Amino acid sequence: MTANNLLPINCEILAITKTTAIENLYRVRFPHVDKVHNGQFLQLSVPGFGECAISITDFSVEEQWLEFLIRKVGLVTNQIFNLNVGDYLPMRGPYGKGFQIANYEGKHLAIVAGGSGLAPVRSLIKHFHANPQDLKSFELLLGFKDTDNVIFKSEIAEWEKQFPVIVTVDNPSGAPDEKTGLVTQYVSGLKTIKQDMNSVEVVIVGPPRMMEFTAKEFIKNGVPPEKIWVSFERRMSCAVGKCGHCRIDEVYVCLEGPVFNYAATAHLFD
Repeated sequence: MTANNLLPINCEILAITKTTAIENLYRVRFPHVDKVHNGQFLQLSVPGFGECAISITDFSVEEQWLEFLIRKVGLVTNQIFNLNVGDYLPMRGPYGKGFQIANYEGKHLAIVAGGSGLAPVRSLIKHFHANPQDLKSFELLLGFKDTDNVIFKSEIAEWEKQFPVIVTVDNPSGAPDEKTGLVTQYVSGLKTIKQDMNSVEVVIVGPPRMMEFTAKEFIKNGVPPEKIWVSFERRMSCAVGKCGHCRIDEVYVCLEGPVFNYAATAHLFD
């Protein structure tokens, strides 16, 4: 029998890791991980309080778990923060169109993430970290508010051992070799933009303005818009295109995204 992804199922919380002052990483048992793709999202709910759309930050088909980076910012997420390991979290999904691994294989890939925008691309990064032979080259450009808000620090340290990683912060701490400023300042120095553009792909995830101006910076440096991918992981509510909460113009983000090609969706930035 095919699973109905419109119906929530109770999923056991396997682990909770404090990531920042207001963000936790949750690992949750999920029986349908074989249906999951990088960049998709699920609807997480707390009975009596509602539900919210949360991007998948990692998953294991073999061990049947999903991971979510959850920020304590509202009614539902406040209640999720009250849950403990062994408790059950109702979830439905997965939903949306994610990142297609095959699209990036054999290419020069640059991923740019701002703040918690690193969460939706973490599984994509981990895939190519484990399979570096599948890419011609790989670069990461990560921007955060300050050092206290850098997420997945230990993993970033591991990634740095294998491919170039630039981490920049808006508010400097004064640490030696610390890079500061917006990610757009570092685009022109990436090796990816110096490659044959037929073999280049760029992924940008973060706040809308950050994605918009970073995409424009890549285009200014010669990257065609159709080689740029963004994720509108915001404003989603029902996940099935009925409530209209995520609608931008005529586009329903939950159905047609959250991953989009920039060339086709540049007009969606508001």
